[in-house]
Amino acid sequence: MQKSKTLKESNNRAIDILFYIYRFVDIILVISLFIPVLNPARICSLINSNMSLFTSGVSYSGLTKNTIRAINRGWVVKETFTLLYISSLICCIGFIGPVAGCCMSLGSLKLRRLGNLLSVIGNILSLTGFGGIYISYLQVAETNNPDKIQPLIPTGYFVILGLILLVLILSVILLIVQPKPGKDDVYEMERKYKLFLMLTPFIALTFVFSYLPLWGWRYAFFDYKAGGALSADNFAGFKWFKFLFQNEATKKDILRVLKNTLAMSGLGLATSWCSMAFAIFLCEIKNLRIRRLIQTCTTIPNFISWVLVYSLATLIFSSEGIISNIIVNRGGEAVNFLMKGEHTWLKMLAWGMWKGIGWSAIIYIAGISGIDQQLYEAATVDGAGRFRKMWHVTVPGLLPTFFVLLLLQISNILSNGLEQYLVFENPYNTRDIMVLDLYVYKLGIDSGKIPLTTVVGMVKSIVSVTLLFGANRLSKAVRGESII
Repeated sequence: MQKSKTLKESNNRAIDILFYIYRFVDIILVISLFIPVLNPARICSLINSNMSLFTSGVSYSGLTKNTIRAINRGWVVKETFTLLYISSLICCIGFIGPVAGCCMSLGSLKLRRLGNLLSVIGNILSLTGFGGIYISYLQVAETNNPDKIQPLIPTGYFVILGLILLVLILSVILLIVQPKPGKDDVYEMERKYKLFLMLTPFIALTFVFSYLPLWGWRYAFFDYKAGGALSADNFAGFKWFKFLFQNEATKKDILRVLKNTLAMSGLGLATSWCSMAFAIFLCEIKNLRIRRLIQTCTTIPNFISWVLVYSLATLIFSSEGIISNIIVNRGGEAVNFLMKGEHTWLKMLAWGMWKGIGWSAIIYIAGISGIDQQLYEAATVDGAGRFRKMWHVTVPGLLPTFFVLLLLQISNILSNGLEQYLVFENPYNTRDIMVLDLYVYKLGIDSGKIPLTTVVGMVKSIVSVTLLFGANRLSKAVRGESII
């Protein structure tokens, strides 16, 4: 009896180890779907090297962008790339099976077996897609101009194919070795795993849009030009880091840009309490219709693009705007307020507050609704009026939320955004409106100095993270609370 129990525990441990391996390989397989270097669909030099298997399967125009000339000259046929696109799409759809299987492997025995079955089906579908990609390669290899087309089977083809076969083998083994579920078994999963799977898409999005782009930091170590490639020939080491801190012209530009950035961010920090004050006074309006009308009117500007905001500014403040027309009708001269360089920081602050104060107040309004109403009743009994209740009950109840948002704002002190300053920039205010994000944009797009742009971005990220941890430590020392 003891021997049978030990054998059963050993089998369960072996199955758990197989599941750990299965999940690990499954995650690697899914990540490879978004890595351009491992794109198995890049069967010739005409296909963009920055395309991943996922983009090859969802964007036909991107896949065939550089093939029009080759098709028109008869080097390849259009049907080849149509087949390649369909095959890539089938591969992407097939990946859904292993993903579902990986998620279901956290559930009951019945759910695990269903997940393994879906994984087998998905991997077979992906193998079908890989077969289509190989057929497309054979068709491209028959070209009469191989020097222009450069047919090839990429290394990623064999890497991802190997991962698919490994996941398929593991899925089949798990289907065989797992005990069959009983009649009373149900499709069930523990609550902690359900919550984890609900969080997983947001973790994936954070990884794709926040951490994966950090791979682009490697451009800072090369003499890279748009359209070129990274190789040992153009490796520059710390050349651009030295250039940033040693070149006098660049240092002056950086100092001027940092002054503008810190000034505008400082003004934003100094007025960050306005959203809380606006929310408090808004909630004091007893007429519900008027309150909703004001909240709607102040929230809508957040959803208007800065281009439309600038159009509105032109309508009001340009030389042919409403204010200038009033001045002209009264015998004065037309004035273009947008072309004046004075008080640029305050103007940008005013536009930013007009656009965002209603939206920023929403979180404080939610915080006010969460304050215990008994505190207001107790304050009323003690003889407190409306302003006393606001100061002694509402404000203290909102301070924790305010400090958390303030710390996050401090960590983003070097990130003012780009759109607002880009649309309002003109020759008269460019010295005062040039913030770091706009400077990086112009440095990379207008000047083509991509490595230097990357260096500035790296320094900005490092400073922002340092400020976040510094502000968090200060909060912990002063208030006894931290957000990290």
